[in-house]
Parts: sequence; C-alpha cells; structure tokens
Amino acid sequence: MKTKYKSALILLLILAIILSLTVLIFISGCGGRGIDIVSGDDNDDNDIAQPTSSAEAGTDDETETTEFSVNSSDINEKELMSMTTSDREAFVAALDEKYRERFKSLKVSKSYKSVKNHNPLITQRFGADPFAMVYDGRAYVYTTNDVYEYENGKIKSNSYGKINTINCISSADLVNWTDHGTIPVTQIAKWASNSWAPCAAWREVDGKVKFFLYFANSAGGIGVLEADSPTGPWKDPLGRALITKSTPNCADVTWLFDPAILIDDDGSAYLYFGGGIPGEQYAHPKTARVVKLKDNMISLDGTPVTIDAPFFFEDSGINKINGKYYYSYCLNWNDDVNEKNPAKANIAYMVSDSPMGPFTYVGTFLQNPGVFFDGLYGNNHHSVIEFKGQCYVFYHAMYLEKKINGKSNGYRSTHVNKVKINDNGTIAQVQANVTGVDQVEYLDPYAWNEAETISFMGGVETAKTTEKSPNFFNANMVAQVSKGGFICVQGVDFGDGLGTAGLKVRVASGSSKGSVIKVSLDSRTGDAVAYVEVPSTGGKTTYTDIIVPVKNITGVHDVYFSFWGDDFRMDGWQFLSE
Repeated sequence: MKTKYKSALILLLILAIILSLTVLIFISGCGGRGIDIVSGDDNDDNDIAQPTSSAEAGTDDETETTEFSVNSSDINEKELMSMTTSDREAFVAALDEKYRERFKSLKVSKSYKSVKNHNPLITQRFGADPFAMVYDGRAYVYTTNDVYEYENGKIKSNSYGKINTINCISSADLVNWTDHGTIPVTQIAKWASNSWAPCAAWREVDGKVKFFLYFANSAGGIGVLEADSPTGPWKDPLGRALITKSTPNCADVTWLFDPAILIDDDGSAYLYFGGGIPGEQYAHPKTARVVKLKDNMISLDGTPVTIDAPFFFEDSGINKINGKYYYSYCLNWNDDVNEKNPAKANIAYMVSDSPMGPFTYVGTFLQNPGVFFDGLYGNNHHSVIEFKGQCYVFYHAMYLEKKINGKSNGYRSTHVNKVKINDNGTIAQVQANVTGVDQVEYLDPYAWNEAETISFMGGVETAKTTEKSPNFFNANMVAQVSKGGFICVQGVDFGDGLGTAGLKVRVASGSSKGSVIKVSLDSRTGDAVAYVEVPSTGGKTTYTDIIVPVKNITGVHDVYFSFWGDDFRMDGWQFLSE
C-alpha cells in the first residue's frame, strides 16, 4: 500500500510541475490572457462576396471545433505605451502561435470584388441611378435601392415597384466607400409610394448649410427632402410633391422623374427632370424640362422650360464646365439608328451658354453598360462630377447581380470610371470596366475609421446603430460580421516615422463564446500584425473599446480584418502611433 501511495504522490507531483511550467510559459508570452479559437484562408483575387440579399456564405465545416471561450486580451493605452517594441512583437507572436493554423483552416466567405477591381462601389446592397455630390472633401453618392422581388420563392424581374428607400455612401478616395445606410423616403414623405433616381445639393439657407435630396415618386412627380447634413436625418419640408402633372408645362411630360440639380456660381439653383416618348415622337420627344428654384430650394421660381433633346428618353444630368452648361441624358431605344440617330440608350450631351438653354446637341460619351458588361443591356443612368482635379462618371450596370445569380433580372449596382474633357470642350468616350479608378488619396489609419468603410469584403453586412459617429454626424452604421468574413481597406498610409504601437476597435458581441479578429497587411492570408479577442459584451448592441498591441508598421499597405465568431459587430477602428 505504501508503494502505491508513493507512486500516486510522485505522479501528482509531476503533473503539478508540468501544469505550472505551462502556465508560466503562457503568461510570459501572452500577458496571462488567451482564448481558444479556429479560422482560415483563400486566394484574394478569386474571392466572391456574399451581398446582404443572398444567403450567408463561408460557414465552417461541421467537423471543426467551435466551442471556445474568450478572456479579452485588451490593455489600456497607458499600459500599451509602456511596452517596448519587443514586448508588443512577443504579445502578437504568442497569439499568432495560438490562432495561425486555425485561421488557415477556416472556410472564408466569398467576395465579388478583389484587390484589383474597384467596381462596383459596394457589394452589400444593390444601388442604381447614381447621383454624386461633392461636399467637404468627400464624394457622396445617392442611389436607388434596388431590392429583390420574389415570385413563388424565386427572384423575379425588377419591376422597381418595391423601391422606397435611397442608399447613401461616401468616399474621400473613390476606393474605400463608407456605407451610410438607407434613407426611408416613403416613411418620411408619407405621400410618396416610391423613391427612384435621387439627386442632391447643398447650399447656405439663412446663414446655415442645408442639404436637399430630390427623388422621383415612381414616374408621377418629384419630391424633396431636407437635412442639416449629407447623411440626414431628413425631413419632408413640403408634405407633398414639388413637381406634378399640374405644374405648368408638365402635363405633357410622360414621366415626371430622374431629377438633376445644378447650383450655379452665383448661387442660383436649377432642377432638370422628365422622360418618356409621347406616341411615336422618337426624334423629338420634348419631355425634358428645366426650372429655376427659389433660394429656399423647395419652391419653383418660374415655369419649367422645355429642352428639345434629340431622341431623349430619361436620365437628366447637368454640369458647368469651363463656363459652358452641359446637359446630358439617356437616348431612347428607337431601332432606326442612322447618322441623325445615335446608338440606342447611350449617354448623349448638349451644350449651352445658359442653364435654361437653348442647348445644342454635340454627341455621346458613354455607351450602354451592355457593351462593356457581358451584353447586359438595360436602362442607362449617369452622374458626372469633378473631384480632386479629375472628372468622373458614375453609372450603373447589372454585372454584380449576374456574378451572384448567374443571370440578371434587372438589379443594378453603381460603378465609376474617369471621363476626359477634351481641349475643344467635347467629352471623350468613356471606357467602362470593373477595374474602376485609382485611389486619389491615402487613408489615415491614425484617425477614427468606420468599420463600414470598405474597399471589398466577404461575409459582411452593414446594420444601423444608435452609436454616434465622430465623422458622419448622427448617421452611423456598423459592420455585422460572420465567421469567415473579412474586410479590406486599401491604400492605408502608416507613414515613415516611428510606426504603430496599438490598435483600438469598438465592438459588440452577444456570443458567450467570444470572437477573434485577425489583422494582416496586403493579403488576408498574410502574417498577422495583431489579434483582437472579443469577449461577450452583453449583446450585439452593447459596444466597448478594446486596445491591443500591434507589430510595428510603416509605409502604405492594404489592411485586412478577418473574423472568427458569430453574433458580433464592429463599429470602428483606429491605429495608435508610438
């Protein structure tokens, strides 16, 4: 018996020594904090993203381990700054040892964009009929929020009848786009049943900057909303439509829709609208209109004037370029194409010395999207802006929907490409493509960045939140992530100074198991520069800030946030410098 007790005692002593050594090693490498988790990998250029309207992609295999618990590895900023570079490197290395292989094993969500292709602008929602407005160094793009329509459980052709919200996104660099969510137009303007083809403008009214959002109530009239910021909140100042069939010189306009707005150099505002073909008047429909607005931007200052745009169909656009007024529009679908009738459904333009015309026809500059995107012909809609020294044209195409579903039922997404104004004032033909445009400026990682600012992603949706945004007024969204999801932000300039010390993220989690974010540079499968362990915060709407050490980073990089875990959201992020 004594021998048995002695053997058992020796065995227990050995186990205790092993356990003690294990704890000491973990504490020295990871500061006493750690979790157990699993994750994965795939080729960046072949990612195919899952938009909000489709089923979730990228869940892991049933055989993978999913049970884990999180003890958050965050520290406070004072602790962070007291760490040496070697301390921070060791901190990240310890977590990398724990999670590296598990992230490699994770089935990654697909993405419909890649590091090389910047079109369409976003993939979490569709967005048609774009109008771009420049304000405070950013391009704000408002679009018709195409939503799937179903019949017997299957997606059917887009009738546009279910559309009653407008999307708002913005960017300072034309590559990383911030999602400001949808504007519930028909909840605000209760007289309206639809919200199509928006346009927007800003100006001072009674000494205060105001924003105005014009929209089409189907084809039956033009409404206007008003706000104190480009992202809202919006109100209906009139309680009725601004333009209807009873408006003088509008009774014969087939479609009262597709507004465009111009604020001239002297502060005068002009609204352009209209569409359709009365009878067989293909060559000269005379259904385009322009009207001057009063200074309050919500009242007409005179009677709308007819614009005799040859082969006009829809989609008014207006720009002032080198002192001339360029009225652009979509040609109709008449099949009788000849030297006097340009190709159908292209974007044409006319020029005048006055915003009210008369306008002289010049030619076309943007072919139908079907020419560029797999023969997917459809209605054509555009908006031209000058932004940071270059002209751009925004337009829509059905490319994204076909990538998702293998065919198109008329659901559209916004693209952007450069447009050149020739020395003689003509507009060069635009070459539309999925490559899009170059980033016009780098993103600052040391400023607060919204998590819904995305170049491309997979397995991520965006959701409204009551959290206040330091950047975008009262409007704020969050990235709602799923296991295997990721976000890429491109062209992030860390500078050439001392580099980074830490990363702060604002997150919320309702999972009792917790979640993990892997941060890497220039590739989702690259080496981690940080890991963020996200414990349960008490719910996916209960947010907390977490600070973690980061490897030293300098220079310009693409930053990837890869996610493991469910039922959690990320509101924003900010790198902290040495």
